Order: sequence, then C-alpha cells, then structure tokens
Amino acid sequence: MPHSTFIKVRGYHLDVYQHVNNARYLEFLEEARWSYLEAVGDIEHFEQLGLAWVIVNININYRAQATMGHLLRIDTAFTQINGKSAVINQKVWLDGTDTLVADADITFVCLDKKAGRAVLIEGPLKERLTTRLETL
Repeated sequence: MPHSTFIKVRGYHLDVYQHVNNARYLEFLEEARWSYLEAVGDIEHFEQLGLAWVIVNININYRAQATMGHLLRIDTAFTQINGKSAVINQKVWLDGTDTLVADADITFVCLDKKAGRAVLIEGPLKERLTTRLETL
C-alpha cells in the first residue's frame, strides 16, 4: 500500500494565476518523500550505513490545477529498482476525489557519503527496497 501525505494548499503556494505554482509541487513531493522515508525507518537506517539518497532525475506531469484551500493527498511508492538507481512514483490527488493533479517519477541513486559515489543496489539494500515495490 502506498504511503499517503496530506498537504493543504495555502495562499503562499499560489502564483499570479491563483493556482499552485509548478515549483511548489517539487516541494510537496519532497515533503511526501521525507514523510515516507521517516515512516519506514529509512532515514535512520541509511544514516547508520553512511548512505544517502540523491536524486538524479525528476519527471513530473501537471494534470489539473489545485487552488487555495484544496487538500492534496500525495501517494508515494517505490516502483523500480535497477543496478545503481531506483524509482519512486508519486501521485498528487485532490483528496476525496479521483482528480489527479500531478504525477512524477523520481530517479535516485544510493550514495556512499564517504566515497562520494553511487553504490550498487544489491544484497540487504535491494532486499529492503524490494519488499516495498508496488504500482501506484
């Protein structure tokens, strides 16, 4: 089951057209990823291993507008694991509706903080992530 984060649209999220500014969605998605990683214990786990998630690509599609007062539900899940990268998919919904506001695929690598380079996603690391694979 995907992890859900809720964000209420505030006036400072809006642009001159009175809908959520495109750049704000990146912040919303980031907040939801942090919430997800906290919920599953990855922040502490990877810190202990000296590893960090580093985003290398974000592909976002804007589908519908959100305006002040809307409550957004952001669903987050791992959807793909590769050799040195993995993909998290996120969907932004107007809560309580079937209106998809935006969706994004975020590709990241797992970085060895001391070495400063990406590590292979294998062994216990791959096993940990594989248990969470799902399709949104």
